[in-house]
Amino acid sequence: MSPQSVASNRTRGLITGVALAVLAVVLVPSLPGIGAGLGLRTLTVAVIYSLAAASAGVLYGRLGLVSIMQVGLVAVGGWTTLRLHYATGLPFEVVLLLAALVTAVVGTVVSLPALRLSGLSLAITTLMIAGALEVIVRYTGFPNGGPGFVGRDATGSGSTMPRPSLGQDDQTYFRYVAVVVIVVLVLLWWLLASRPGRAWAAIRQGDAGAMASGINTTAYRVLALAVTSAVTGVAGALLAANSGVLDPVSFKAQQSVLLFATVLIAGAFSLAGAVIGGLFFYWVPQLLNTWGVDGNLVFVILGLGTVQAITTAPHGIAGQLENLSSALRSRTGRRVEES
Repeated sequence: MSPQSVASNRTRGLITGVALAVLAVVLVPSLPGIGAGLGLRTLTVAVIYSLAAASAGVLYGRLGLVSIMQVGLVAVGGWTTLRLHYATGLPFEVVLLLAALVTAVVGTVVSLPALRLSGLSLAITTLMIAGALEVIVRYTGFPNGGPGFVGRDATGSGSTMPRPSLGQDDQTYFRYVAVVVIVVLVLLWWLLASRPGRAWAAIRQGDAGAMASGINTTAYRVLALAVTSAVTGVAGALLAANSGVLDPVSFKAQQSVLLFATVLIAGAFSLAGAVIGGLFFYWVPQLLNTWGVDGNLVFVILGLGTVQAITTAPHGIAGQLENLSSALRSRTGRRVEES
């Protein structure tokens, strides 16, 4: 297949994906059982976590880096968002961009010592970083309008952060979140299809070959860390605005392990896998609880799914759906030619 055909297929895939996403944004709030209350709020959080899943997927799928600290960085983005809101009163969109920038800096700086690591060593190091972030968040708590640097009022009389003006109720905020997520995923798609994405793919194949091609492997790894950390910062900002207050219990280090497992199952090599990963990470456990089943059963499901993904489906659910779609298109094309 020629490079032009590949690019054309990618563009058609992007247009189709965006069209389906826009259709979902319009229709989902109207579905019975989902379009209001807890169901819609749960789905909103799942969509937000698709950004964290996308960041982990880019690092693993494009560079082969196993990062298990993404949920910790979501907490950094949420903490920064709340602090900036109470300190400055700037519009949420400005606070969101600043939170993404701060999280990019924090994520890059804390990851620099592990930059030369890979595989299990990198996984353990990033998991330790996630544990450290969990301890810090537990110690400081999330800002609630109190005094001092941490902005914490321990008396319980703190305030909550209001939602952005374009998303005051559950339905409009779901659409607001969906639009932001679509924009971020499209920007990631553009980045992966451009020079940085090609450089990351070359680095995944091997440092020696990448350097022989004139690629500065260190610079591109730092760029990947900054970009993916910024994406998790956006997720943290959206999560903070969703409820107006955050709980340190929601950002345990083990959640980062769970997120990475969902990325493997959903598909680390596809941004569509990020959306599926967000659903698996947050929506499925809540759905099990709604059905009267212990949500912790998701660990069993993810354990079996991870084994299956590693052994027989390295491209995950998204890859299997893509293969199925290709097979259906080929079969349809043959029928048209025969007729």
